[in-house]
Amino acid sequence: MARTSRPDLNDAAWRKSSYSNQAGGDCVEVADGFRAVVPVRDSKAPAGPMLCFEAAAWAAFIGELKAGHHRP
Repeated sequence: MARTSRPDLNDAAWRKSSYSNQAGGDCVEVADGFRAVVPVRDSKAPAGPMLCFEAAAWAAFIGELKAGHHRP
């Protein structure tokens, strides 16, 4: 796995996962607009740590979720 440098996320436009609820539970946000990576953070801690996943790995992960290959 190749390492890429962390993108500048100061002006990132974050969106909340459609699986997050409005009651403040399990809120995941992703930032769109980066070609090589998908930044992910906890919406309850926006200034906290962020993870950056390779775009292909993130797409595969989301594909598995949509196909129902996960445990609730």
